[in-house]
Amino acid sequence: MNYFLKANKNLLTYSLIILIIIPIVGINFFISFLGNILLLLFLIPLLLIILGFIGFNSYKSKIITCNSCGAISLGLSNTCMNCGANLDNISQKNQFSNKPSESTIEVKAEEVK
Repeated sequence: MNYFLKANKNLLTYSLIILIIIPIVGINFFISFLGNILLLLFLIPLLLIILGFIGFNSYKSKIITCNSCGAISLGLSNTCMNCGANLDNISQKNQFSNKPSESTIEVKAEEVK
């Protein structure tokens, strides 16, 4: 037996190192793997919510309401599908190029007795 230990000293040393290192690396791998899965379970729904919010805002910015009949259009055509009114004028009115005085409502105060 003593001869076996002397002859295979390198084999014994390497096998002891492997038996010590593998459980430590394996446990760390398992813990990090579970942590990454839990992180993905929280981040994927958050990413989907953010993408939905961006898509909704993009969709909302394309909606135009007709001044003549009140129909809602996605802005894909120049005329209202319901009454045939021109929607180009409406989309230009929605821009910020108007003067504030043109879009302000004048209110006169009256005393109530």
